[in-house]
Amino acid sequence: MWPSLASTVTPLVPPPRPIPGSYGLPLVGPLKDRLDYFWLQGPETFFRSRMASHRSTVFRTNMPPTFPFFLNVDPRVVAVLDTSSFAALFDPSLVDKRNVLIGDYMPSLAFTGDTRVVVYLDTSEPTHAKVKSFCLDLLRRSSRVWVREFLSNFRAMLDGIESDLLSGNSSSSFFVPLQKCIFEFLSKSIVGADPAADPRVGDSGYILLDKWLALQLLPTIKVGAIPQPLEELLLHSFAFPFAFVSGDYRKLYDFVEKQGQEVVRMAQDEYGLKKEEAIHNILFVLGFNAFGGFSVFFPSLITTIGRDKSGLRSKLKEEVRRVMKSRGDGSEMGFEAVKEMELVRSTVYEVLRLNPPVPLQYGRARRDFVLRSHDTAFQVSKGELLCGYQPLAMRDPEVFENPETFVGTRFMGSTGEELLKYLYWSNGPETGKPTADNKQCAAKDYVVETACLMVAELFNRYDEFECDDNAMSITKLEKKGIS
Repeated sequence: MWPSLASTVTPLVPPPRPIPGSYGLPLVGPLKDRLDYFWLQGPETFFRSRMASHRSTVFRTNMPPTFPFFLNVDPRVVAVLDTSSFAALFDPSLVDKRNVLIGDYMPSLAFTGDTRVVVYLDTSEPTHAKVKSFCLDLLRRSSRVWVREFLSNFRAMLDGIESDLLSGNSSSSFFVPLQKCIFEFLSKSIVGADPAADPRVGDSGYILLDKWLALQLLPTIKVGAIPQPLEELLLHSFAFPFAFVSGDYRKLYDFVEKQGQEVVRMAQDEYGLKKEEAIHNILFVLGFNAFGGFSVFFPSLITTIGRDKSGLRSKLKEEVRRVMKSRGDGSEMGFEAVKEMELVRSTVYEVLRLNPPVPLQYGRARRDFVLRSHDTAFQVSKGELLCGYQPLAMRDPEVFENPETFVGTRFMGSTGEELLKYLYWSNGPETGKPTADNKQCAAKDYVVETACLMVAELFNRYDEFECDDNAMSITKLEKKGIS
């Protein structure tokens, strides 16, 4: 019997097409793209307009920082803006993550004590697995006090906001109190140290970290605090020297060295890290990854819920109260409790989808390979830098229904669980697991659980809360049981 025609025909796979877009003329092209990104369009319109003009979610463009004082930085990237092409950034066989945390630009190593901390290491480097394993262990050990310290500091913050509102103020700004809360609980959980034990850190630790973070990131982010063209001239034209914050960093280093001796010794004895290497990595985890990430994500979570007009808050309150009641009188708020709160968790995921704490992910092609979007294949050459803009990738209309709309229930049920593999905020899918062999955020699960804990605590404590529509301020806190 002759084989059927269907069994002998191989489906035609179109050859890879050239990546659309261009980098423009030297100096002129990168400068134009920089001005579009920071000034004339803003990041989201920058990517959307190019995606529309090229009719492609994959294209060539320039990313700042660029001309005039970043001569050693190559701004050329291949943008990837859909869930399919974006996933290539998580494949260590395809991309190298060496020194590309924020693109081809890398802040001076002086900011990390002349140490290439773990985020700058590629998985192929021997030191990566050792330091990442230490970070994972550090977080596991912190779990013993994490919930207690977070709730203690968050409740103290809410007490202060309540007092503000009761004193007659129409609103209470929460950003600075929140940063104090974050720094305090992270220092005690991760470092095992109380900031109050060091008067040089004390109440100002969060300010020291804010300045240290800002000087590293300013050349790459749109600030909006001062008018253009001053922002371009003063903030985006040159790298800032470590000397401006060297004294602040010394205070933080001494704080970890003296007050965090137990975790420093663990790094030395159990993972073979040098003392200085251990302290600089601990500081980066504390300051850049944890404090920096929470300082972006938590305000977004609070304001998204506090400004909602769809009735989400009443549904969240009902779920939180129902779960806590079912757990019995005297039940403590904690990670076990919030695991039962499906709407709370879905809401946290939806905020991470629309407003990821780190909007950009980078990876350099380890070899020539074929990059696939949903409907097209592209040839990528070894050494090309891929740039993924998460706010668009996680609004991919091929995957998410009504992708631009906040839907608190989006990640509920079996259909919602299927979507978790496209939630990329942690430098990997939400269904993935951080290991010593990948670059996924070591604290991925802690971030989600802590965010759920924050939302649950708000609605276990208050019948209602509201936020200002235009500022990081709370305008209403209605205590539980009080009408």
